[in-house]
Amino acid sequence: MLVTENLTRQYGDRRALDGVSLRIEPGSFVGVIGRSGAGKSTLLRLLNRLAEPTSGRILHGTTDVTALTGRRLRDWRARCAMIFQQFNLVGRLDVMTNVLMGRLSHCPSHRSLLRMWSEADRAMALAALDGFDMGQFAAIRADQLSGGQQQRVAIARALVQEPEIILADEPVASLDPRNTRLVMDALADVNKRYGITVVCNLHSLDLARAYCDRLVGLVAGRVVFDGRGFDLTEDVARRLYGLEAGEVLDDEPALPVGPMPIPTGPIREAAVVA
Repeated sequence: MLVTENLTRQYGDRRALDGVSLRIEPGSFVGVIGRSGAGKSTLLRLLNRLAEPTSGRILHGTTDVTALTGRRLRDWRARCAMIFQQFNLVGRLDVMTNVLMGRLSHCPSHRSLLRMWSEADRAMALAALDGFDMGQFAAIRADQLSGGQQQRVAIARALVQEPEIILADEPVASLDPRNTRLVMDALADVNKRYGITVVCNLHSLDLARAYCDRLVGLVAGRVVFDGRGFDLTEDVARRLYGLEAGEVLDDEPALPVGPMPIPTGPIREAAVVA
């Protein structure tokens, strides 16, 4: 279980996150919702330790994540994979190499620097790409792909880290509706098929209701809602979104278009078969 206790992050006089306490069950799909600047990205960056809390603790099982340093911190970041809004791929490198970057924590540094990836690592990366219908692009430069394709490559890279948790920071913010559904379907399948905990920041309440088991609503760094989508009242939605509430309340929830086929069983088993 991933737990935050009174987690706070202060920037000067401003509190980006203010006393957030959460318990996230293994295998859950949690949507973090709210307006831009509500503290959603700060929360995920603290969980991954890309930013340091001003106060409070992060616990994973018996491990105090806030106390980790050195190799143990690098191991945590491998177990708690991050997916970013802007994909964070190396555009000049091919898709396969970008996915293999997710194996960096599993191989010696001299091998990774020389791109001496093992056959098992290559098979795992190709199996992940095939699962997201991206195997045919393995040799293409990443900057030649569309935004939705790049995000699916980023998810494949996160998956080959063999994480226990995936943190997705506004993964569909720059995508059109079709690619939004493809990326959200991919995250949902990762969650359901592999039992990986997913914590996903979303601006859209419709998407959050359609895909997430649980919603956590933030306003000014504080939790103002924690429950299921159908429990979220119009009053709470208006508190979360303010003047933007009409945009997220007018439409019916966008339903998933159906799961994208992903190899069954653990990713390592899929790699061996490949």
